[in-house]
Amino acid sequence: MSQTTSAARIATLVDGFDRSPAYVGLADGLRELIGDGRIGYATRLPSERDLTAALGVSRTTVTRAYELLRETGFAEARHGSGTFTRLPGGPRRATDRALSPTEAGDGVIDLVCAAATAPPGIAAAYAEAAAELPAYLGGHGYYPAGLPALQTALAARYDARGLPTRPEQIIVTAGALAATAVVGAALAGPRDRVLVESPTYPNAVRALRTGGGRIVAIPLDPSGWDLDTIGAALTRHRPRLVHVMPDVHNPTGLVMGERTRASYARLLRAHHALPVVDEAHHEIRLEGQPALRPFASYAADAVTLGSASKAIWGGLRLGWIRSPMRLVDELTRARVGLDLGAPVLEQLVLTRLLADGIEGVLDAHRRRLVEQRDALEAALAEHLPDWRYRHPDGGMALWCELPRAASVELAEAAERHGVILAPGPAFAPEGGLGRWVRLPYALPAADLEEAVRRIAAAWAEVGSAPAPYRAADRRGAGPVLVA
Repeated sequence: MSQTTSAARIATLVDGFDRSPAYVGLADGLRELIGDGRIGYATRLPSERDLTAALGVSRTTVTRAYELLRETGFAEARHGSGTFTRLPGGPRRATDRALSPTEAGDGVIDLVCAAATAPPGIAAAYAEAAAELPAYLGGHGYYPAGLPALQTALAARYDARGLPTRPEQIIVTAGALAATAVVGAALAGPRDRVLVESPTYPNAVRALRTGGGRIVAIPLDPSGWDLDTIGAALTRHRPRLVHVMPDVHNPTGLVMGERTRASYARLLRAHHALPVVDEAHHEIRLEGQPALRPFASYAADAVTLGSASKAIWGGLRLGWIRSPMRLVDELTRARVGLDLGAPVLEQLVLTRLLADGIEGVLDAHRRRLVEQRDALEAALAEHLPDWRYRHPDGGMALWCELPRAASVELAEAAERHGVILAPGPAFAPEGGLGRWVRLPYALPAADLEEAVRRIAAAWAEVGSAPAPYRAADRRGAGPVLVA
């Protein structure tokens, strides 16, 4: 049975649409809602008469808006049934073959990529930025440190968080992962050890190896950072860099408290280790809690990494480095060795979002994630009540502990049931974590509920027999873990 959406809900979602002319503004608003999934694929739109009444516009406005949707491939009329949403190229139009193997087929639910669709307002920001772009076309287009206006705006964000920052300390990159690679290339050579947490984001580990640094994992306790264990690792390995995610850790969702930040920073200083602070998830706080002081407030030598791709949208491929002044030249030279700058259009988009007040966009993003997180937790409570996890205050995923070490077997069984999972060993730089699995809640609630039903069937299929230990496949087989 096809889904439907009411005229009242449409009126709420498109509230404030541009009315010059109204039919174009309404069509643009509906296209964005359909494109980012807030109105699902193949959903029946309300009748023209009902939507006319709900919006308080003329019937002609709605008729012409629906015509525009059909002309641009975002809707189709079905004789006797109404107008239904569609997407140019079909529902899998944007599937990347590197991420989803072609044999996966339709109906597969991807719980590997922890990345959400774009929140409201992104299309408008791109359109406004495109109007600014001609002013930059007379130049060479290379900005290895970033557009000066964006550097200034990002520095101001750190100032507002209590961390005084000069624009020259900001280096804009094509995503936080690119920023991590720059740091790895500049600051960790073949003789240098780099401490990383386990579990951690696996792509960050690969990026930190860019300069040849030797990775050493330190265990991250499910309840937080054990400074005694970290201190012992610092004494033993004498690392050049220590990668830490204090603000909504990926994949655990942990947030480091203020006292731990201060103590950790003192520990790193005593061992002459440089902190690389990954704040990619910093903005994704879901309980309305105030942001904690940046780790760099306690560690003046810290190199901090930020991301617009997590906080806003993965397609906005922008990250940045906030560097101590003494390292700016070294990092900039390393950056030029990897690429010559982030795209100008995307930088203009982020500059505009920051200038116009980004909190509205972030709040919309957070509200969706809260709804989806709560739906995932409810589904787990119903179908997999013996799984354990910590209720996350932020981020995009639950880090679930299974009753036994069978996450690799579960991932294999889940794929047969139409769900792609990232098992715990994918997040373990030196192996292990077979009792854990990451479940992102970046998809709509209905998809998450269906995913849990399928996972429960897969878990039953795995059975209760003890599973043999299986290390993560170092050859990279299986789905690519992007976010």
